[in-house]
Amino acid sequence: MNEKLLEPANDLSEGNAVAGIDVGGTFTDLILIDSGGGRVHIAKTPTTLDNQAFGVVSALGETGFPIANIDLIVHGTTTTTNAVLERRLAKTGMITTRGFRDIIELGRRTRPQAYGMTGSFVPVIPRNLRFEVSERMEASGAVRTPLAETEMRDAVARLLAAGCESLVIHFLHAYANPAHERRAAEIAAETWPNGYITTGHSLLSEAREFERGVTAAVNASVQPILERYVEKLRAELAAKGYAREFLIMNGNGGMISARFVTKEAAKTVMSGPASGVIAAAYTGRSASYPNLVTYDMGGTSTDVALVRNAEPAVSNEIEIEYAMPIHVPMVAVHTVGAGGGSIARVDAAGLIQVGPESAGAAPGPICYGRGGTEPTLTDANLVLGRLSPKKLLSVDNPVTIEHVAGIFDDKIGIATGLSGIEAAGAVLRLGNMKMAGAIRMVSVARGHDPRDFALFAFGGAGPLHASALARELGLPKVLVPARPGITNALGCVVADMRHDFVNTLNQPVAVLDETKVQAILEDHRREGEALIAKEAIRPQVIRVTHSADMQFIGQTHIINVPLPSPAIDRQTLQGLFEKAYFARFKVELPEIRANLVNLNTSVTGVRPVVDLSRLIDPAGRKATLEEALNETRPVWFNGAWHDTPVYAREKLPLDATIEGPAILEQMDATTVLEPGDRANSDADGNIIIEVGA
Repeated sequence: MNEKLLEPANDLSEGNAVAGIDVGGTFTDLILIDSGGGRVHIAKTPTTLDNQAFGVVSALGETGFPIANIDLIVHGTTTTTNAVLERRLAKTGMITTRGFRDIIELGRRTRPQAYGMTGSFVPVIPRNLRFEVSERMEASGAVRTPLAETEMRDAVARLLAAGCESLVIHFLHAYANPAHERRAAEIAAETWPNGYITTGHSLLSEAREFERGVTAAVNASVQPILERYVEKLRAELAAKGYAREFLIMNGNGGMISARFVTKEAAKTVMSGPASGVIAAAYTGRSASYPNLVTYDMGGTSTDVALVRNAEPAVSNEIEIEYAMPIHVPMVAVHTVGAGGGSIARVDAAGLIQVGPESAGAAPGPICYGRGGTEPTLTDANLVLGRLSPKKLLSVDNPVTIEHVAGIFDDKIGIATGLSGIEAAGAVLRLGNMKMAGAIRMVSVARGHDPRDFALFAFGGAGPLHASALARELGLPKVLVPARPGITNALGCVVADMRHDFVNTLNQPVAVLDETKVQAILEDHRREGEALIAKEAIRPQVIRVTHSADMQFIGQTHIINVPLPSPAIDRQTLQGLFEKAYFARFKVELPEIRANLVNLNTSVTGVRPVVDLSRLIDPAGRKATLEEALNETRPVWFNGAWHDTPVYAREKLPLDATIEGPAILEQMDATTVLEPGDRANSDADGNIIIEVGA
């Protein structure tokens, strides 16, 4: 890794007030840090699903801070993620190499269910909108068949006549020689009425035609959707007096100006979950907990990820659903359908199931009083005393705990022989088991011992379940940040600017051209620095890291190997790969030669440090633990009721030690300490829970 320190700039647009906004499935979260006034403003408002821009402006208004006085807005959006998952995509056409029309539908030799014989799959672009033209590039980059330009013009005209709004140009082996794709894009631009033209090589210059084709197809099909949303948000902000540029989070944990985000729209997929992992890494670094398992439980799903040495794991092998690989670098997040709104039910076999169906924001859990009738995890926490009815946000028509417990009795208890309370306890236990499985997927399944990590619990519901999960998994400590319910929004505030690049070589290390390797990595660096230079804000430092995706010759799966510098010789590269392979599998195979598949570079513009100690106002803290006590109420733990103290977290003294069972309530989340736990606070206001036996 190398760094370049930048000189201060007079036109630095990032000033005293920076707002981070994350749009989730249920709530839109906001944190505004006013460095000049020394205050932190937070807001949590219902997500406006029809137009997310309304929820963003509403959250800004909730702070009471003048929108016109905000210096920078950074926004994490679910617009593209939802469009892909729900298949609400722009009508898109594809032009590809003759004979390869079905490449994005044939996919790989996999099945939706590992043990199922049937399944359904809908390609991003339907077959009637995928056209072929004569052209052929060899894997070496040599031209076998020139591009038939007349055919290209005819294909473009037919797609326009079919009503396509976006276009994908995806030719075989364009990563080795993009000349045909570039010329085809020039021809298409002659008549295409907008800028929604995606060439596969420009977004992803790596081998594997299926993955590159699907990635390009996703990019093209969400470009118009993202641009329309960005323009709506720009108009709403301008109407409130905000005249500056705003930034959008990418799925790699970096951010980019809204002016440029549409060109590579696919990179914004998973930006919301990524921002939370970035905030976790940032907070853990400050708190001296560099190794974390992040656990973000929201209203509709739970996202887990791994942070090692204060760096989130990033992968360009993400598949967000079956046969939907988006091979641009993203923070490696594993998602399960278990959130606060996950619906509990009894299946045909008489077994209790939790999720993946969710009550969502409308009607939501029963306790929100919006017409929900199905019991959820949030309702279970309420019935068991872990949540207070008075602390629930956005409740339309309050309902009683007895009413919710009665529904658990009717819909779960009668079929299983449990009381309403016992049914709620069983639902909670099953939900925890499902989330524990997701954590094992990012830790044990990847060769990591969970005991070497702390559990970083956030999201509106994460701290409710974190202690029980840590006990289940053997994690010794839980770190609950100062503002767990708006951690994703905090990630937008602390995120850096980042651009990732990848090029395929796919050559044995023994015959690599070392000069070519260095040239590719240097080109990555120059392009990344040029892109950051175009941004509206100026970073303090530019950090460049290089890596290689490698495998033994004959293998399929790859391992990412960090590179110390662009100038690296073949012997050193072979040694680095063997070391990385042994670290992962504890096997040495010196007789087998290595293959270099891809070269990767990350160029990061590091922004100013954010003071986390003011996320909870120090002036509101009390001198003693007793002064922070709200009440004592019965709470259900391990099949029995316990009289449990309930504290106002914002009032806790920093030097307090809390013995479990206990509950810590705050505006954006509730933290549960199980019997046997012990919790302390650090200088930044994080709660560190030592998990009991």
